[in-house]
Amino acid sequence: MQFKLLFMASYTSFLLHGFVWLALATTAFSLSPKFYDKICPQALPAIKKIVQAAVHKERRMGASLLRLHFHDCFVNGCDGSLLLDSTSSFESEKNARGNLNSVRGFEVVDQIKAEVDRVCGRPVVSCADILAVAARDSVVALGGPTWKVEVGRRDSTTASRTLADSVLPSASMDLPALINNFKNQGLNQRDLVALSGGHTIGLSQCVIFRNRIYNATNIDPAFAKERRKTCPGVGGNSNLAPFDPTPARFDTAYFQNLVKKRGLLTSDQALFNGGSTDKLVKTYSSNPEAFWDDFAKSMIKMGNIKPLTGKKGQIRVNCRKAN
Repeated sequence: MQFKLLFMASYTSFLLHGFVWLALATTAFSLSPKFYDKICPQALPAIKKIVQAAVHKERRMGASLLRLHFHDCFVNGCDGSLLLDSTSSFESEKNARGNLNSVRGFEVVDQIKAEVDRVCGRPVVSCADILAVAARDSVVALGGPTWKVEVGRRDSTTASRTLADSVLPSASMDLPALINNFKNQGLNQRDLVALSGGHTIGLSQCVIFRNRIYNATNIDPAFAKERRKTCPGVGGNSNLAPFDPTPARFDTAYFQNLVKKRGLLTSDQALFNGGSTDKLVKTYSSNPEAFWDDFAKSMIKMGNIKPLTGKKGQIRVNCRKAN
């Protein structure tokens, strides 16, 4: 009996130790806002400084940097794969349908990387983390909410154009397709609407919204007419138009536009078209606090899609190529 009790006690102790070790391992390899506090406390301020300068120089850059993080996370997780140039073994995600001649801001990322490596004395900040932090700093620079960015991601050594082609949401998607696309990333309808609100900043190319302004029925005719002035039926593919009337201000004008049937993309207006997301669009259109709060939460959630942590991946020296 004594032996049995002793065995049970030591087994319980073994189990407890196991759980403690597991908890520590999980903590060690999960993202945290404090990841760089001891390794390099100057890292995040250095990123912020360069983002602020870049956005001050060109307001559109804020939207471009936000989009880089989004398009990185949706393709095999937030691992910096979007930043890799093509090699003999893989084609860059920059060439995917949703990215080609569209994603931008790579020079700013290079600038940030050079500066953080300088202030930290060595490459300790991943390119994936740079994208996550720069996205937050861009939103703040354009008057939007702030949030604690969880960091500690590591960088992938490969990329997939094919995967990017199949998983990045398209501007022509209807609501069921969008809901499904986000669901595949572990994101719900609230995340879909809140993150789509990132279109409160930035511009889109004529080639992306041409079909809507010439053929859609769920569109304000005066708005369609206005947009056609700078987006002809043929040609002018790269002509730009704002998603909402205040493309350099992170506000609720995007949602107010949707309520008026002035969504620029088919996928924008799909959020307010008699479907399950109408109510949330309406809420955000009149309640900036609700939008800001949900946007921040959804950005943290998106930033947690399949990160490489611990010993997985690497810390790239150059964001455009694996070490």
